[in-house]
Amino acid sequence: MERIWQWAWDRHGPRYFWTLYTVGLLMTLPIYLVWSQIIVAIEGSGRYAEAAVVVVIVVPVLQYVVVLPGIGRSRVLEHQARGHEVDRAQALDATYAWARSAIFRTVATHGAGTALVSVVVGVIAGAAAMQVVQYGILGALAGSAMGLTGVHSLTEGAMRPIRVALAGDTSIGDALPRPRPGLATWSSVSVLGVGFVFAVVGGMLASTSDRAHQNPVLFAAVGGALTLGFGVPITAGLAFAPSLRPIRDLSEGTRRVAAGDYSQRVPVVQDDDLGALAASFNRMQAGLAERQRLQSAFGTYVDAGLAARLLDQGDDVFTGERREVTVMFVDIRDFTPFAEANTAEDTVIRLNALFEIVVPAVVDAGGHVNKFLGDGALAVFGAPNAIAEHADAALSAAVLIHRFVAERFGGELRIGIGINTGAVIAGTIGGGGKLEFTLIGDTVNVAARVEQLTKTTGDAILLTHHTVDALASPPPGLIDRGSHALKGKSAEVQIFGLDPAVAR
Repeated sequence: MERIWQWAWDRHGPRYFWTLYTVGLLMTLPIYLVWSQIIVAIEGSGRYAEAAVVVVIVVPVLQYVVVLPGIGRSRVLEHQARGHEVDRAQALDATYAWARSAIFRTVATHGAGTALVSVVVGVIAGAAAMQVVQYGILGALAGSAMGLTGVHSLTEGAMRPIRVALAGDTSIGDALPRPRPGLATWSSVSVLGVGFVFAVVGGMLASTSDRAHQNPVLFAAVGGALTLGFGVPITAGLAFAPSLRPIRDLSEGTRRVAAGDYSQRVPVVQDDDLGALAASFNRMQAGLAERQRLQSAFGTYVDAGLAARLLDQGDDVFTGERREVTVMFVDIRDFTPFAEANTAEDTVIRLNALFEIVVPAVVDAGGHVNKFLGDGALAVFGAPNAIAEHADAALSAAVLIHRFVAERFGGELRIGIGINTGAVIAGTIGGGGKLEFTLIGDTVNVAARVEQLTKTTGDAILLTHHTVDALASPPPGLIDRGSHALKGKSAEVQIFGLDPAVAR
């Protein structure tokens, strides 16, 4: 039925409700014809043609009352199909209102209509007055049960193409669903309706055959034929299949989200619990997309690894802990004269070009760019994420940065790199809602002083003896630059340079 409704909307949108009327008429007319013929057969009058005429006259009127094409809410919705500008939220709400009222109209109309047909056909077939009254009661019960059979799924399925066209990938429908009896309730009602109708019809069919008295097994044959010929198609095709489509939508949406695709929303096409579930899924998906966007934006200004840990565990994960790390300072030589001789825009471009080398090299080695310091940067290896051989990782990153800078800028830009290894306190500091992950300790100060010492020794990369001792694989070409007095240090620090050939 889903394909039929979609085809009808795509092809006959401006006359969609008249198409619903026609489809409903073609589905309902045979049922009423069978019902009327059974009554005639029970009475044995042979007035089959007259009974069929009654059905052909009455059923189109009943179906019009059920669908109400061209008037009320259906006219508003068909305006939208013609391309007229409508309030989408109001139009979507109109589809829900139409579906709810259609359920009650279907049950009431078919209950009254089947009673009317039963009475008229009973009179035509020559039934006694008391029998005619009982035919009317039986018709009212059977008609109401027929109306309950699949009516929820049919109305919701018929409205799905309109709702998808109105809501699409927007959030219009998310606030509209109001949970009412959903799939489980309506499925149970449909099964009960089918069971009651076919129990009644089966008994009536069996009573029309004299052979059933001599062959009671004929009752089972009639019941089996009705079940296979009508019960299964109606229950599976009308009662359950349309309600499963929203579940398939959710399944497809789950697969997209699992693949990291948050771009496509699940259509909210029902105002029952399935519609509420679809709206809830959309809100969850929007929250995940917002989280991803925040993490991406956060990771632009904060190291991506640090951002991920903060989002997953909260900022209390960095309350402060003692770590053995390797600290690296990178600074541009003679940058002040360059900044004075060039515009601010050119200065920023030059800095960004350098940091486009520094940041990937540090991150790829497992380090963390803690902060940018004017024309330099502070990087740490071993915090916030632990690295077993952090000194080796820092030296590898330094060599890579030096080589890439030389390749890209030649002699136009020279850098100095100072590396030191030791204990620090790694954690967040700040207040008033502003926090920053930072490193505190003498190890950081020494690394900064060693970087400044590169201007004196002429080396591009300098390491303290603490870093050399921490190296798992000391590289060839280490040059002892002797012990130097560093500002703020009472004892001299032994410094090592790296052979330029090895650095290259």
